[in-house]
Amino acid sequence: MPTLLERLLMAFVTICCLCHWQTCVVRAWDTSRPLLFCPAMNTAMWQHPITAQQVSRLKEFGYVEIPCIAKKLVCGDEGKGAMAEVSAIVSVVEQYLQKPNEPSQSTCMSDHTVDTSGTEDK
Repeated sequence: MPTLLERLLMAFVTICCLCHWQTCVVRAWDTSRPLLFCPAMNTAMWQHPITAQQVSRLKEFGYVEIPCIAKKLVCGDEGKGAMAEVSAIVSVVEQYLQKPNEPSQSTCMSDHTVDTSGTEDK
């Protein structure tokens, strides 16, 4: 399960609160470069309307969501909230690290969410 710091980070970034070093890094981020985020929390937290607002706000900033997935979570919940599989995250990061002159096999969607379907750890 995410730590309190991890759960609060998304909220702090969306309300521009500089309470933690991570939010300082995000606020100083070169906005010409992509910032990817991978939400992970238990199902009840994921389904809360505040979470949807926070994710939406991050995407409004131009940040790219690597969406969480549904599976049995550490807390025992069954449902959406687990962090994307490592292979999916690596695939997206590699896509964003490609040199600009290389053709991209882009799976990005226009709403700043990455489609990671079909990518799973073996």
